[in-house]
Amino acid sequence: MNTLKLTSIIKTVAPIMLGTAVYAFGLLYFIIPNHLMEGGVTGITILLNYGFDIPVFLTTLLLNLPLFLLGWKELGAKQIAYTGVGIGSLSFFLWLFERMIALGWFDPFQTEHDFILASLYAGVTLGLGLGIVFRFGGTTGGVDIVARICGRRFGWSMGQVILVTDVVIIGLSLIYIPREKILYTLVAVFIASRVIDFIQEGAYAAKAFTIISDFGQEIADLITNEMDRGVTLIPSIGAYSKQAKHMVYCIVSRQEIRQLSRLVKSVDPRAFVIISDVHDVQGEGFREI
Repeated sequence: MNTLKLTSIIKTVAPIMLGTAVYAFGLLYFIIPNHLMEGGVTGITILLNYGFDIPVFLTTLLLNLPLFLLGWKELGAKQIAYTGVGIGSLSFFLWLFERMIALGWFDPFQTEHDFILASLYAGVTLGLGLGIVFRFGGTTGGVDIVARICGRRFGWSMGQVILVTDVVIIGLSLIYIPREKILYTLVAVFIASRVIDFIQEGAYAAKAFTIISDFGQEIADLITNEMDRGVTLIPSIGAYSKQAKHMVYCIVSRQEIRQLSRLVKSVDPRAFVIISDVHDVQGEGFREI
């Protein structure tokens, strides 16, 4: 294995391990001490821990084996290899943090009244951990494998798939968990799904301008000179007028929206401008590829 390939693997495996560490910390620091719940296979492991005091790391490892085999068939060798890293490192960090808590190295966040604070921080922590894992092509097993398969086959958002399955599993846990705790758990699950999608789509948000005008070339030149932004001219024909013109396409940061709008109006006050969200931008002038 050459150095370049090894470096690439390390740059993928290290973030996956970091993500599982954050996720494991969220479970043991916020969820379990406050008797909240989680969805998916993790929810089952938590119920087993509440009911029979079985270590979470052990059931996480055992229950994920069948789904790991399913992922091997559906996701391919490379994907499942990173899933194996996710499952193994999650089980390891759950064991490690359980030992650290048992030894008194840190005390979990436990409250008797402010459960909304616990659920908010749990959602952010769990979503951050899973989002990092997903962004680098791994999963932590369980429903994560199902979510990734649905994402590849149907284009569904992974956060949405996890949210739906989590709600179903958490609903079933009403048999054991008080209704109040379930409601707090749903808050944590919803926030986690939003954080997952945010990290998946990219932390850098920008705006895409599509400008339809008879003065496309003039507008493009002004944007290039005044804002130093790249511009694409797209040939187009008006359906009603049958006239050929250039459609201007440009991506800018949020802070540049007003400036670009003013430039367009200064050239053509009647220009038709479409502004749309861009969740991730890579390339010159933005985040490096």
